[in-house]
Amino acid sequence: MVSRPSLETATSSDPDRFVEPLELGKRVKEIRLAKGWTLEEVGRRTGIARSTLSKIENDQVSPSFTIVQKLIKGLEMDLPQLFVEATEYSIAGRRDITRKGKGEPHPTTTYEHELLNYSISRKKMVPFKTRVRARSFAEFKEWVRHDGEEFLLVLEGKINFFSELYEPIELKEGDSVYYDATMGHALVSLSAEDAEILWVVAR
Repeated sequence: MVSRPSLETATSSDPDRFVEPLELGKRVKEIRLAKGWTLEEVGRRTGIARSTLSKIENDQVSPSFTIVQKLIKGLEMDLPQLFVEATEYSIAGRRDITRKGKGEPHPTTTYEHELLNYSISRKKMVPFKTRVRARSFAEFKEWVRHDGEEFLLVLEGKINFFSELYEPIELKEGDSVYYDATMGHALVSLSAEDAEILWVVAR
C-alpha cells in the first residue's frame, strides 16, 4: 500500500487518528457532484479549504477524524454513506476487539454512532452501535441511502423504522430488520430515552 500524508498528525490514542477504513476521496466527489456543488460551496459548508478538499478527492491525503466529522456535517449526510466498496484482499486470520464504550464516536444531529472494530480496513461488513436521537421524521433533511445491504437490531427502547417503499413500522427491543440500503431509510426513537440499535452494513 502506498503511504499518503495525513492532514493532521495523530497517534493511536488520539481521537483524530488516521481514518483508514474509509475511501473518502471517491465518495466525497460522488456526493458533491450529485448535489451539484462546487469545491468552493463544499468548502463554505464544511470549513475545509478548497485546496484540501481537492487533495482529498484526488486521494492525495488521508483525512483525520476531525475532517471526517466536518465532511459528514457539511455534506448533509450520515455515517454509512461514507463507506464505499474497497478492493478485496485475501487476508486470513484477522481479528479486532472493541471493548464496551470504546468504539469510534461519530455524532450527528439525528444519531449518535459508535463505530465498532474500526482498526480493520477493507471490511465486508461495517458494524456500529447507534443511539437514535431523532424524535420526528421531519428532523431528516432527506432520506439516508447508500450502497450495500443493512441489518438492524434494536438493543434498547423502541423505534419507528421509515423506509422509502414501505409504511413505517414500530420495532422494539429484540426486533430486527434487513433491507437494501439504497432504499431511503431513517429511524425515529419512540422511547422516553434515546433508543439504542446495532447496525451492520454489508458490502
